Amino acid sequence: SVFLFKSLRENKKANAIITQQKLEVEESRKELLDSINYARRIQYALLASNKLLDTYLKDYFVYFQPKSVVSGDFYWACNTPEGFIYITADCTGHGVPGAFMSLLNISKLNQAINENKIYRPDLILNNVRNEIVNALNPEGSTEVSRDGMDAVLCKLDYKNLKLQYASANNTFYIVRNKEVIYCKPDKMPVGVGQDNSAEFTFNEIQLGKGDIIYTFSDGFADQFGGPKGKKFKYKQLCELLVSVSHEPMETQKAVLENSFKKWQGNLEQIDDVCVLGVRV
Repeated sequence: SVFLFKSLRENKKANAIITQQKLEVEESRKELLDSINYARRIQYALLASNKLLDTYLKDYFVYFQPKSVVSGDFYWACNTPEGFIYITADCTGHGVPGAFMSLLNISKLNQAINENKIYRPDLILNNVRNEIVNALNPEGSTEVSRDGMDAVLCKLDYKNLKLQYASANNTFYIVRNKEVIYCKPDKMPVGVGQDNSAEFTFNEIQLGKGDIIYTFSDGFADQFGGPKGKKFKYKQLCELLVSVSHEPMETQKAVLENSFKKWQGNLEQIDDVCVLGVRV
């Protein structure tokens, strides 16, 4: 009886300790989730707002599907005296590290355009790259940080129907009457690359009424799924965009979202997804 009594008492103590530990873990988990959700609100506040996009883009959609609560992908925009500038970007990493990088990149974009009054796409990316490299590699640092972003930066001139752009590693498409214009990027990031003295290329394209500009990160094309668990790939993404290009923009967004979920199936989403479509 004495032995059973002692065992019961010890079990009660152990259960009390385990219960307390569970409560502490749950409280820590709640605090962490609350912090991440608060960070999400901050990040979303810095993305291009619907009001801004509705004001300056005549017909568009944004399909934004982060892998986690916060995202390394982002889309940002501002109006300038020379045209409307918007960017689709994919920062190094995803989740919390990617979100930190997105905030840094947005701040440097805002500085380059709104403070330094740089409006040409290639010069903007050159300036942002220098700022990012200097910020992440201060004098005296022993390791080189290669964090940065891949991005497509567009400037729309509605009056003259022209698109100026510069692109870091990310290709994008212009669909005109179901024909595709492939817009190739510079093979270097907005960050430390193989040749940090190389400058981004200035590109200008004459647009036509009804053209749709599709910019995106690599998350959609790289998603594993389908019947064989393979990547979606850019070719299939391009074909999908062409097939829905005649539809209203909200319909296009819905088709993209449904296609992504169907392809993904029960597999884990591997990266952030960001697709913008803008009809001229």
